[in-house]
Amino acid sequence: MNTSKELKTCDKGHKYYKSTDCPSCPTCQQESKPSSGFLSKLSSPARNALIHEGITTLEQLSRFSEKEILKIHGIGPASLPTLRAALEEKQLSFKR
Repeated sequence: MNTSKELKTCDKGHKYYKSTDCPSCPTCQQESKPSSGFLSKLSSPARNALIHEGITTLEQLSRFSEKEILKIHGIGPASLPTLRAALEEKQLSFKR
């Protein structure tokens, strides 16, 4: 499997190499990463998946079950311990 990387430029002018058609710029992703809160503790795919679904607060997250969250593209089992811990800090939990 030979995957050649193509030089791309984002709308902000950052140059980066990608071997897929994915348009996400690594520099822009890093710049948009929150510095605090539960979203800052997640990987970019998991964070972006939650934001895309409109889940930006722990209160919103607590309205979903773990199974529902895992069905969201970009969220994997590795994200659950981080999400559980963040919910527990605020005396919240996933919907049962």
